[in-house]
Amino acid sequence: MATRQVYWNIEGEHWLYLFFIIALIFFGYGVYKRLSLWKLGKPENRWKDVWQGIKDILVYGFGHKRILKDSYPGIMHFCIFWGFVFLAFATAMITLQADFGLHIFHGWLYLFIKLTANFFGLLAILGIITAGFRRYIQRPDRLDNKTDDAITLALIFAILLTGFVIEGVRIAATPDPWAGWGFIGQWISIPLKASLNEAQLLSLHRFLWWFHLLLAMTFIGYFPYSKLFHVILGPLNMFFRHRGPIGIPEPIDFEDENLDTFGKSQLREFSWKALFNTDACLRCGRCQDNCPAYLSGKHLSPKRIIQDMRILMEETGEALKASQKLALSTQSADSESAASEEPVELPVPSLIGEVIPEEDLWSCTTCRSCEQQCPVFVEHVDKTIDMRRNLVLMETRFPAEAQLAFRNMENNGNPWGIGWTTRADFIKGLGVKTFEEDPSAEYLYWPGCSGAFDARNQKVSAALVKLLQTAGVHFAILGNDEKCCGDSARKLGNEYLFYSLASENIEVMKGYGIKKIITQCPHCFNILKNEYPQLGGNYEVIHHSVFLLELVKAGKLKFKNIAGKSVTYHDSCYLGRYNQIYNQPRELLKMVGLEIKEMAHTGEKSFCCGAGGGRMWLEEHEGERINVMRTDEAIAVKTDYVGTACPFCLTMIVDGIAMREVGEDLKALDISEILEMVI
Repeated sequence: MATRQVYWNIEGEHWLYLFFIIALIFFGYGVYKRLSLWKLGKPENRWKDVWQGIKDILVYGFGHKRILKDSYPGIMHFCIFWGFVFLAFATAMITLQADFGLHIFHGWLYLFIKLTANFFGLLAILGIITAGFRRYIQRPDRLDNKTDDAITLALIFAILLTGFVIEGVRIAATPDPWAGWGFIGQWISIPLKASLNEAQLLSLHRFLWWFHLLLAMTFIGYFPYSKLFHVILGPLNMFFRHRGPIGIPEPIDFEDENLDTFGKSQLREFSWKALFNTDACLRCGRCQDNCPAYLSGKHLSPKRIIQDMRILMEETGEALKASQKLALSTQSADSESAASEEPVELPVPSLIGEVIPEEDLWSCTTCRSCEQQCPVFVEHVDKTIDMRRNLVLMETRFPAEAQLAFRNMENNGNPWGIGWTTRADFIKGLGVKTFEEDPSAEYLYWPGCSGAFDARNQKVSAALVKLLQTAGVHFAILGNDEKCCGDSARKLGNEYLFYSLASENIEVMKGYGIKKIITQCPHCFNILKNEYPQLGGNYEVIHHSVFLLELVKAGKLKFKNIAGKSVTYHDSCYLGRYNQIYNQPRELLKMVGLEIKEMAHTGEKSFCCGAGGGRMWLEEHEGERINVMRTDEAIAVKTDYVGTACPFCLTMIVDGIAMREVGEDLKALDISEILEMVI
């Protein structure tokens, strides 16, 4: 029967247990240290969906669903990961027989283990070599090499190599009828058998066996102190990841009298999960490679923010421990006086300004491309918004342009500052009634501030109204009762202003009994659909790209096809990444006969227009203009139109076309305008 002696040529193997116990002690202490750091954060319940968490580990962890989207490093990691999975399985089977007396390491299982361990071990070695070549020869910008990276790669490579050489020495020293199943060991045995005698092979085998064991125990002990820890933390972060609609900031209870700070500027103000994120980060740089702010030459790097938080967490942990020791020594010296004093704390640097530059916080467009590309689901943007809140609500420190936008929203209910009593003028001029005039309307049409006040986007409103009227949709507007949805205020950190605007809108809609809303702005769509429920506003919200497609499919809109024209569609971040609406706008454009050509960044990897996160109201003072970079991508595909489904995106691309002076060759149109052309 196919098998072999496990501890062949080895004496004193009982010392293995001592080494293993020592390694476990180092491992356990390392885990304890990291746990103590995460516990500096506030409690947060992330155990809401256990079964979905397990599924995510299988799909994204073992299946590498996100990792493989970046094929070169993805395949490299896949080889290393599955190499170690099969080698760990082989080691477990050997241990069960040798140390626990379970005689299962024979027959077909023995041959299966030999074959898979050799095949996947070879893949792991190739993966490690590729990783070393990529990290130290190619040196892509997104990778920052540290000593730990070199140690980790060298340690894994040495473990793999010595394991196969040990097998080769054993095959060379003693006959093995099943050697062909361990083909790598068999290859290695050929030159060894030709150059060494039996005594030399036996001595070499014993030395390498103990050396390999020492490396393996070092691997276990070093694990929680190194990048290796991501093998555990990555899947755990997948398990604990946020599910459901993304990008919903934690609400602030302004009526809570015990709340003495708003927003976050200290690590201890974040939750344990936010601190856990900083350790789960692989430093792979995918977030940085897909950040429009970083790619446009700004200082902001999502990876750097997470890593700076991790470094501060380690420093903060030591400071807090020192504070506790100082408090204890004070109490022991004079217990009575010390008991009446508050615990002593050493000063801890503020995240804002001292660790993370303020300009980095304001550069973020909240497009969440960083989070979409992160293989382990690190949550970047919410941390940025929390720190913006602290600057706005506690420090009243924010860009001057934001101050103007805030004032306009406070005084006139829109960022433009146009008188609130004129909001309904344009829309009512199209023959649209208000809910006060037509309380039986089925849908509320929400044009948003752009659709009501911005001259370019008023054309979009006119096109959409015409389409709805043509299809016989029974709708009305709020008119002057509508206020800004509050998205820009919230994303810029002014949570109180958002709360005020949203509360007013919800009360008005409750008064009219509104249940269904149509909107053309993804920012309005997202906040009405996903964030208003935090304040009791629950509605069925539909974006006009989806609604128009339904009307066309139902035969309520008849049109003639556009012949010989092409379009490139720009994915709005708040429509695509936030709400997974990618295909419907494209399907609508195809139905009218347009040829669709995709830009370099499209779908999940779409490049932000630069207006999200309240950036619509801020100037770019650093690097290139993001909207111009996106416009350049549109120009490069050489189409007749750029299709959009967002008023902010439309504005930014129209400006980009004007700056590049290509208005005669390329036109930016909302999908409702394109559909209206062919009706």
